[in-house]
Amino acid sequence: MFNADIVPVGKDQKQHLEMTRDIATRFNHHYGEIFSIPQDLISEDTGIIPGIDGRKMSKSYKNIIPVFLSTDELRKTIMKIKTDSKEPGEPKQPKGSSVFEIYRAFASEEQTQAMEARYKEGVSWGDAKEMLFELLEEKINPLREQYDQLIKEPKEIEKILTTGAKKALHISTPIIKKVRQAVGIRGFSE
Repeated sequence: MFNADIVPVGKDQKQHLEMTRDIATRFNHHYGEIFSIPQDLISEDTGIIPGIDGRKMSKSYKNIIPVFLSTDELRKTIMKIKTDSKEPGEPKQPKGSSVFEIYRAFASEEQTQAMEARYKEGVSWGDAKEMLFELLEEKINPLREQYDQLIKEPKEIEKILTTGAKKALHISTPIIKKVRQAVGIRGFSE
């Protein structure tokens, strides 16, 4: 609807964009060039973020780390992440470690390399989880504060949503008109 040329998606969303491309291509074939054919932008550095049980993080699996948990609840949730039975001092593999993969999704390259070195040195799972907690708390706390402030001001949320809707309508209305004209659908007032 917004004729995006490039759409950033995760690897697990690529199929949705492929369906969008197929629909847009078919529509354009029948009705003329109206829709852009979007290209996906998938970062190879990021993958699917694992949940606290090691599977893909998903609300349907109930294995997520809710972003706006309190500090204490965030720590408790992170401490529940499943790990293997390797003892402190025993080298650990970053690949396949939920703790490491979640950490890497939020960390800088330098932080990621430091954590990888700690794994090879045999960091304890408790220390690795604490490092993950500290990183997430650092990254999420400003967002949590903003969220808490917005929740206290529903009128501000309404204002933000209304402004966004106006911007979206400004972009999408001309495209909708082209689509309606192409397929022969007139409005009720026409």
